[in-house]
Amino acid sequence: FITIEFGTGGALVAEILDRLKTALQDRYTIEREIGRGGMAVVYLAEDVKHHRKVAVKVLRPELGSVCCEPERFLQEIGIAAGLTHPHILPLFDSGEAEGLLYYVMPYVEGESVRDRLNREKQLPVHDALQIAREVATGLNHAHERGIVHRDIKPENILLSGGTAVVADFGIAHAITESGGDRLTQTGIVIGTPAYMSPEQASGDLDIDGRSDVYALGCVLYEMLAGDPPFTASNPRAVLAKHVTDRAPPITTVRSSVTPPAAAAIAKALGKAPADRYDSAKAFSESLFATDVEAEEEKKSIVVLPFENLSPDPDNAFFADGLTEELIAELSGIRELRVISRTAAMQFKDTDKRIPTIASELNVGYVLEGSVRRAGDSVRITAQLIEASTDSHLWAERYTGKLDDIFDLQEQLSRRIAEALRVALTPDEDRHLASRPISDFRAYDAWLRARQEVWKFSKESFERASRLVKQAQEITGENALLHAALAYIHTRSYEFGISHDRETLLRADRHASQALELAPDLGLALSAKAYVKFKQGDFEEVVRLVRHAIERDKNADSLTMLAIVLSVVGRVDEAREVADEALALDPLDVFTNMIPAFIDFVEGHFAAATFRLQKLLDDLNPDDLHATWFLAQALSHSGRLVDAREVFARVAATDAGTLADLSDLYCRAAEGDRNAVLGLIDESSVIVQTAKTDEWFPIYIANCLVMVGDEDGALEWLDRAVDWGFYNYRFLEEHNPHLKPLHGNPRFQRLIDEARRKHEAFDA
Repeated sequence: FITIEFGTGGALVAEILDRLKTALQDRYTIEREIGRGGMAVVYLAEDVKHHRKVAVKVLRPELGSVCCEPERFLQEIGIAAGLTHPHILPLFDSGEAEGLLYYVMPYVEGESVRDRLNREKQLPVHDALQIAREVATGLNHAHERGIVHRDIKPENILLSGGTAVVADFGIAHAITESGGDRLTQTGIVIGTPAYMSPEQASGDLDIDGRSDVYALGCVLYEMLAGDPPFTASNPRAVLAKHVTDRAPPITTVRSSVTPPAAAAIAKALGKAPADRYDSAKAFSESLFATDVEAEEEKKSIVVLPFENLSPDPDNAFFADGLTEELIAELSGIRELRVISRTAAMQFKDTDKRIPTIASELNVGYVLEGSVRRAGDSVRITAQLIEASTDSHLWAERYTGKLDDIFDLQEQLSRRIAEALRVALTPDEDRHLASRPISDFRAYDAWLRARQEVWKFSKESFERASRLVKQAQEITGENALLHAALAYIHTRSYEFGISHDRETLLRADRHASQALELAPDLGLALSAKAYVKFKQGDFEEVVRLVRHAIERDKNADSLTMLAIVLSVVGRVDEAREVADEALALDPLDVFTNMIPAFIDFVEGHFAAATFRLQKLLDDLNPDDLHATWFLAQALSHSGRLVDAREVFARVAATDAGTLADLSDLYCRAAEGDRNAVLGLIDESSVIVQTAKTDEWFPIYIANCLVMVGDEDGALEWLDRAVDWGFYNYRFLEEHNPHLKPLHGNPRFQRLIDEARRKHEAFDA
């Protein structure tokens, strides 16, 4: 992001003013400078012919000389001059004078929203909403005529006679259209960082009215909160936050905002354009809706880890297990958004206040509680808290014998649904009443096994398997326990502990047995989908995962679905799914990597770099998967020196396959063909991994092209397409490493095959 600063030297300013006065003396009498903005300096003038005060705005010379073709700029701004609306400041005139591009608008007596914010900090709720509604009507008028403002901000909203009008309509549009590729080449982004949509912050030039809706959401947020939704020490960091962060709910800083308005603002600030309102009119109407569209946000909950109050500290597994069971049960209720176990467990033994936790997770409600287990007795205490007010909706105690634990869990789940006014469907009602494991002894072993899985070691996976088998000896054939074994094997495979074909086959076998007993069991469907993923059957993955999330919407299943959809070329759908996953698990590194992965697949490598660097800074600077992927993004964006430095950092670790692959990239960057060929010998770990990973063949092909082995690269690309990589746009349009293959008939045949498979998949 490059900010063009207007020269502050007195001589330069005087020279421009003299040139302007001389050139326009027959039409305008320039009186004095009255302001400077990001794109223009503004002068108060007298319209000689019509005897009226006007504002003459002169495009910054630096911007005009770098980006704008004068004829094209004036042509485009002429289109904006046709806008006639009570909430759009009209354009009187435009032209070129002494090499300066200028445009003329009415001089408005009054103040801007920025002036008012400087004076009042926060506006009354009604005033802020009314200003937003008036601006939205003007935006809607322009959007219907194909004109996007691109620079909605408090400075461009003028208040005159109690009415809001939008200034500078069409100016940013004209600069963008006339600048074309030169904007990208010079690194200039037109707009104001605090109010730029994620797609605009990423440098996309092809944006629509939903970008203005996002900017207006930012302005409204600032009018209510006193600050924009995202702030940082420099413009680049602000842009990164627009791309990666979720704005805190407006009610956390302004509780008097109505639920409909809070929901409307949250939706307007959606990361993907598809998540926002289709029009500024729809946004305006939602701000004043009487029905609570915010209900979706209010019906969001995190179950914090239950405190273990048992005399035996070893019973901590029971408290954690109860937490996970409640999360799983509530996740089956479609009207609820339930934060994942991974994110919830990060707040175990925390000293953070409830509103802070709710803000970080973007939820409306928090459940906290404790468990006391002594002998064969158990007592559960739970409190449901409304985050915006930090007040208890209810606090209750559930007491019984261990054999009653299933009934106690069901009572608690139903009490939460009742308090949140969630109407259960018949299927959801049956789900809460079901008893996947009826014997408490087996249930106890299952809870212990699940805690072992989360330790992610060979020994813990082995202990988990033994515990599940002990439970099977008690229950006999049981769908949940077969699914548990399938899940353990998939995790063991994923983390490289048992990375062999037999592990996948065992996972597949147990998943199939579970589904024979319970065809709708989410854990079994997800495990089966993982196996199909590693076997390259992506169509079956999509079917299985969609079935799984109908029963149990969790972040793991959603991230798998997002990855597959990206690989087969359904990128827009993948982004929607990734956003759903992030809403459930906003603090997990891998879940946060998926939007960056989708940016990468779309060729938005700068945006991917933004996300990954922010992720590392905020969540875990030592995460090797994110670090390695950052190196990939840097490499594809052309920052080869930076990429090599990061790859070398990963290569120096004991990260296994990632370290080997990073070493491969470093050798390729050095042009060491022999070393590259040695590292991808058929017996190497890299090649063995590539047999069950749809991206590794692409990475290998990239390195082979770098050392001039085009035939070898094409062989690996053939493998990728055979395996299921159908995103032909990434291969043909976005991946810069493969450009030397363009024009090669074999490469074109490969692209055609990927395109055919993509179209067949969509069909």
